Amino acid sequence: MSVAPSLVSPPSRVSQFYALTKPRVVQLIVFCALIGMVLAVPGLPSWPQLGLMALACVGVWLVAGAAAAFNCIVEQGIDAKMKRTAWRPTAKGELSNVQTLLFSAVLGVAGSVLLYFWVNPLTMWLTFATFVGYAVVYTVILKPLTPQNIVIGGASGAMPPVLGWTAMTNDVGPEALILFLIIFLWTPPHFWALALYRVEDYRKSGLPMLPVTHGNEFTRLQVFLYTLILFAGCLMPFVYGMSSWIYLAAAVVLSAGFCAYGFALWRNYSDALARKTFRFSLIHLSVLFAALLVDHYVL
Repeated sequence: MSVAPSLVSPPSRVSQFYALTKPRVVQLIVFCALIGMVLAVPGLPSWPQLGLMALACVGVWLVAGAAAAFNCIVEQGIDAKMKRTAWRPTAKGELSNVQTLLFSAVLGVAGSVLLYFWVNPLTMWLTFATFVGYAVVYTVILKPLTPQNIVIGGASGAMPPVLGWTAMTNDVGPEALILFLIIFLWTPPHFWALALYRVEDYRKSGLPMLPVTHGNEFTRLQVFLYTLILFAGCLMPFVYGMSSWIYLAAAVVLSAGFCAYGFALWRNYSDALARKTFRFSLIHLSVLFAALLVDHYVL
């Protein structure tokens, strides 16, 4: 009697290429960029402005997807050693480097052309700089070199609301820089919470992540301290006058919650608590920016 073939079908080629774009990460990037667009427009946007927002979102998505795909090439050896990333098509050998590089180039060129001609050149160049910052400066240089990689490299991850703002105004205003600051300060406690419970993966990969180089306790303290600094940063939209009490209330509650998770993680560590802290960090940023959006239209 022959053994029946596996009922699990291999992923389609389309789904493999789509996985290279790291969809969940790119969705958060586009969401943050959209918040920047909306906040840059006083009142309700007109139909032409809505069209511009849609084009800018597509352009940012394409370039962000290109950066993610390029990252998969650079880190395929590391990805293969880590349980969290071993499923990626490049790590499994389902897609070759040539295929992935070509896919990344097509996305990057398409997104850049769209942004340059249908949005504005400033947005295109800032988006391209973000691509270089993430795919080259962070991934190739900083990540394997220093445990502060996520702090320095976090600048590229904090750019989406700036891209959104410039898409609508063709200018980088102080409001956009405040949004940049919030994400820049949010990134270390968000990522280090993940690194704490994935520390063995990072140790096997050889990457000098903070829990590997400085230990669990030191990293937990850094997570807590960064949540305190982030709390102050999240108050800046209200202090500067770009939001009202609606946003302030949300910022205080969310940031206090993040600080509470950070303190609990510092004083009484467990992998389960680190996972909860990481998940709450995603809620924190998403709801915080959503509160900015509600505040913008209510008052």
